Amino acid sequence: MSTAQSSSPFPLALDAELLYTQVLDAVRALMTPDALLVGIWSGGAWVAERLQRDLALPGSCGVISSTLHRDDFSSRGLAGADPTHLTSAIEGRHVVLVDDVIYTGRTIRAVINELFDFGRPAKVSLVALADRGGRELPIQPDFVAARLALLSHQKLALARDEAGRFVFSFKETV
Repeated sequence: MSTAQSSSPFPLALDAELLYTQVLDAVRALMTPDALLVGIWSGGAWVAERLQRDLALPGSCGVISSTLHRDDFSSRGLAGADPTHLTSAIEGRHVVLVDDVIYTGRTIRAVINELFDFGRPAKVSLVALADRGGRELPIQPDFVAARLALLSHQKLALARDEAGRFVFSFKETV
């Protein structure tokens, strides 16, 4: 597990592709015959799609949205999120949830609620590229490739370049 910290407002460099290779190795170890890969919309879904391909897993990965179970739904509404699309039944399966950046834990809580709307998995594991700190709920990933400390007004976002490679951007929010 990598740790990236800096005295400047943002880390000097956070190589999303390098972190992806670490997540790939971690997910390879987690995937059992009964496991189902599910990406959290949107960045986590990008990572899960690539993991599915790079691990040569059959079929396609699932995508799950937190929209309908968010504790701020009344103020956010549907917020343009794609609906949940699970590629197979989750009842009794090991679900490997994939996220890009973990922050407060509220998205993960909402995603787990959404997941249980579709059945009761035997186990849920969580992996992420980065943990930016600031947890508000007692939710921790089983594997995270990098941990860093950002202030609440700073944002870490995953993007894809034209070639499909992952890159992080850092932004100040107000």
